[in-house]
Amino acid sequence: MWSSLSLDLCEALGEDEAEKPCKSSEYMNLHFKVKWLYTKYVVDVPQYKGTVPDYPVWFESYVMQWLNENDVVSMDYLRGAYERDKKDGFVKSSEHALFSTSVVDIFTQLNQCFDVIKKLECPDPEIVKHYMARFAKTINQVLLAYAAIVQRDFEQYTGRQKTACILMNNIQQLRVQLEKVFESMGGEKLDTEAADILKELQQKLNGVLDELAQIFAKSLQPQIQQSIQELGKLLSNVKGTGQVSLAQPSQRSNIQGESDMILRPLMDLLDGSLSMFSQACEKTVLKRLLKELWKIVMHTMEKTVVLPPLSDPRQLLLLPGNAQAKIEAMSSALLTHVSQMPKGVQMIQDNLASRGFQIQPIAQLSNQLSSQPAFSSAQDISKEIEKNLTPKQCAALDLALDTIKNYFHAGGQGLKKAFLDKSAELQSLRYALSLYTQTTDTLIKTFVNTETQQDQPSSEDPVGEVSIQVDLFTHPGTGEHKVTVKVVACNDLKWQTASMFRPFVEVHLIGPHLSDKKRKHSTKSKSNNWSPKLNETFQL
Repeated sequence: MWSSLSLDLCEALGEDEAEKPCKSSEYMNLHFKVKWLYTKYVVDVPQYKGTVPDYPVWFESYVMQWLNENDVVSMDYLRGAYERDKKDGFVKSSEHALFSTSVVDIFTQLNQCFDVIKKLECPDPEIVKHYMARFAKTINQVLLAYAAIVQRDFEQYTGRQKTACILMNNIQQLRVQLEKVFESMGGEKLDTEAADILKELQQKLNGVLDELAQIFAKSLQPQIQQSIQELGKLLSNVKGTGQVSLAQPSQRSNIQGESDMILRPLMDLLDGSLSMFSQACEKTVLKRLLKELWKIVMHTMEKTVVLPPLSDPRQLLLLPGNAQAKIEAMSSALLTHVSQMPKGVQMIQDNLASRGFQIQPIAQLSNQLSSQPAFSSAQDISKEIEKNLTPKQCAALDLALDTIKNYFHAGGQGLKKAFLDKSAELQSLRYALSLYTQTTDTLIKTFVNTETQQDQPSSEDPVGEVSIQVDLFTHPGTGEHKVTVKVVACNDLKWQTASMFRPFVEVHLIGPHLSDKKRKHSTKSKSNNWSPKLNETFQL
């Protein structure tokens, strides 16, 4: 009877395979009935016992059709679950859960689909591999679609921190549930094709979680920036000159108090935020968020407090480069110089006044120039250049770093000390801090050794080219160094002026042990020439 039924079924299903006139659910129901019949009455018949039956092959294309249709159903279910969750405000799925209902709904649907495949109890291992690989693609499509929707909407919720934490927890819960599905599908025994799809999916979700943590941490950057600026102001109030030694208990105790004082703005911010994050985030999510916040805190401290950037002089004006700042600085110097020549200036003023001209005093003109916004900014730059951390301030900041590091470690509940110590951001900050204790000679040598691409085109807006030749000579007897610099020409200078343009080139020598040497030479100027040929040579 089974043999005759097999022939009829094989022929009938073969005829339907091209058109599939019935619904896929009807073919699946027939599949279950045939499976029941075989396992109930045929599997132990001597001639069939221990063999792989043929019926799974007849139904393979129909099961694949059902899985294909299930993709559409799963995607529709996903979108509906997410929209319902969004409408409800992404509330936690239960009192003790940290993720919302959409994740639960998605895996409920996926697990129902997998239960159908599992209940087929397909005795053909090759066909099982095909089913597992196809179902793995469904999981991949659904979970990546969910992650993409969360990524799309995430920035809208960074201001609502608890909701942002739940969304990050949702992605982490996808990873947890994916691991459970992987184990139920066979785990390490799963066929390579399906296993590779799921393992790659796990890595992609891992990347999505990293990206969300970065976005969320970046949304907190303005608050961190403000607190570190306040830290910098408090640090500037730490007074005291001369060298300090943290090895001496009395000095260390004093500086520790100063360090705790300057840290207050940052620690107040971190205390409030991290306490909430520790309650609202899954442990894995919390650690990723801590890593991103650690990087931001270290980077911001370096760029704001230790080595603050100079304001870009080019933002002051329309002229390219820092030309206007230089002009204003020279104008100020010229006015100051002229104001120190009272007799000559007074004669000129009296002469012009007698001819009907209104003359402002030089001091007043100088004050007016100094009050201009661009000039004030230039003065601010000069003040920034003069900023320097004292040894005591460096020591206070060094102790502050240890305090921050211990805070992020949180007695073993937070980030590992090995990660904190080896992080590129902390190492960069400590290196920047160490520069304050190095000699000028050492700093210059470090600068020279690291500036290896000076001959490459600048990334800044070009203002022209200067053609020079440099020859170095060391006296064999005295060891004295001499530098011969030939300024050949300037090419394609970019300068806008309504008056006479007189370009020239200055050559400066910078370094230690030059106090008794001439360190500056200038070429003659060339009137109204934007590509002047200079051909002047200087000895340094």
